[in-house]
Amino acid sequence: MAYQALYRKYRPRNFDSVLGQEHVTTILKNQIINNSIAHAYLFSGTRGTGKTSTAKIFARAVNCLNNKDGNPCNECEVCKGILNDTIMDVVEMDAASNNSVDDIRELREKVKYPPSKGKYKVYIIDEVHMLSKGAFNALLKTLEEPPKHLLFILATTEPQKLPATILSRCQRFDFKRISVDDIVKNMRSICDELNIDVEDRGLRLIARNSDGAMRDALSILDQCVSFSDGKITYEYILSILGTVNLDIIFELTDAVINGNLDKTLELIENIVRAGKDINQFIKDLILHFRNLMIAKTSSNIEDIIDASDEMIDKLKKQAKIIELDDIMRAIKILSDVEVKAKWSSQPRIILEVGLIKFIKSSSDIDIDNLLEKVMKLEKIIEEGNFHISKPSYSHNTEFKTLISDNVKKDVLKQEVQIKDEISKQDGNINSVDTSFDKIKSDWLKFLKSLKKEKISIHALLMEGKPVSFENNILTIAFEDGFAFHKDAIEKKDNKQFVEKTISKYFNCNIKTKFIMANEIKKTEDKQDDKKKDIIEKIKNIFGEDLVEIV
Repeated sequence: MAYQALYRKYRPRNFDSVLGQEHVTTILKNQIINNSIAHAYLFSGTRGTGKTSTAKIFARAVNCLNNKDGNPCNECEVCKGILNDTIMDVVEMDAASNNSVDDIRELREKVKYPPSKGKYKVYIIDEVHMLSKGAFNALLKTLEEPPKHLLFILATTEPQKLPATILSRCQRFDFKRISVDDIVKNMRSICDELNIDVEDRGLRLIARNSDGAMRDALSILDQCVSFSDGKITYEYILSILGTVNLDIIFELTDAVINGNLDKTLELIENIVRAGKDINQFIKDLILHFRNLMIAKTSSNIEDIIDASDEMIDKLKKQAKIIELDDIMRAIKILSDVEVKAKWSSQPRIILEVGLIKFIKSSSDIDIDNLLEKVMKLEKIIEEGNFHISKPSYSHNTEFKTLISDNVKKDVLKQEVQIKDEISKQDGNINSVDTSFDKIKSDWLKFLKSLKKEKISIHALLMEGKPVSFENNILTIAFEDGFAFHKDAIEKKDNKQFVEKTISKYFNCNIKTKFIMANEIKKTEDKQDDKKKDIIEKIKNIFGEDLVEIV
């Protein structure tokens, strides 16, 4: 007899053996017991969670001659015929390769014929989201009003791609990812049956890497069993998966936290020499920093992270020596590294650059906070005093002290340093004067550069027109009908982005003011009226003959 893969050999044969989907199987069993079977079902969920297996069990159960509490007996003539594919009352169809209108039309012709042995003719359409729009339309009528003997079971990993008209005609069941404990329990049972000795932490490693998919876990276990001699060690499973020992991940993380660049690069070299998969290692490193984040913020870490007590203690200990902001910054950098490394021929270099960036660079400078500090320092200098708390006399007692010349110098020095940091962050913006004529002549070029940076802001600002530039404030006017654009661009984030971009482009600190064009005319009219009033007063004082308007 030909060898069968473990996930096929140990495929569940009744509802009770389907792992982690009790919320689905209980309802299906009750429908069979109460004879309240619908004509169309949709099974959705991630790969390897039991959608197709449950569909096959359900197909046998509705046709079984000796049904047991909603489960198929798997012993009667019909059950055996379906299992051995000798009865054609259950038809499996792969929508990925049969997705045309003609395929569905052919199906519609076949469904007219009644079942040969069982009560229902069952069509299981796998990956149904792959059907074309025309194929969905062709299926719709049959799905809405099928013959009494017909039952559809649609399975998909992407239910959001199905038309609403299809979804509304099906009873939907969402399959969950299978828990690590359930996967480990099932693999332990299989290994005991096969007389295979395997370490528990090895099974947990497989379960974690399967991402909640029983089929993936059994495929990995199958690979380990094929190359083992009756005993599977944790280290052997590590080598099969291409993952790195957790001790190495802890060691590397310590080196990164302590800023030890030489040790970090040495450990990466060792990982590469050991033949480990760099892309998998990046994923493991992101997961580790995620676990550190949970250890840093949660009081129920044991309920969130699947790990041994020893591992949780190590996570808590390491989490104490790193700030939460640095953990989140590491996750952000490593997530960017993962995306870039996926498409790179040199993922190792991408990882090294990312870790060097984390070690060498400080946290991103918050410009708003720096500006706030500058304003506070300026206020301190103007007032010549500041408040501090007495260190050991009484609670929250404050006293006023005069700043000495040396303190003023230190404050000024800090202010200069902060302003320098802002200049570096904003692309070396300085206080070079920029004329309004320069802004007007280069306005279209600026808009073109803005479009490359953020097209949504460009769409708003392109309707505006610079009308004046005084005291480093650029006034931009919007014509009637574009009030929405003005309101949108005035929002804090949008305005700050415009000011930062335009300041960088013209190499000058520029603030912006947004107005409607009709406001200019109103202002000019008011100024004209004011001017006329002044002239009239002058004429009344000196006489009309002596006043000449130039």
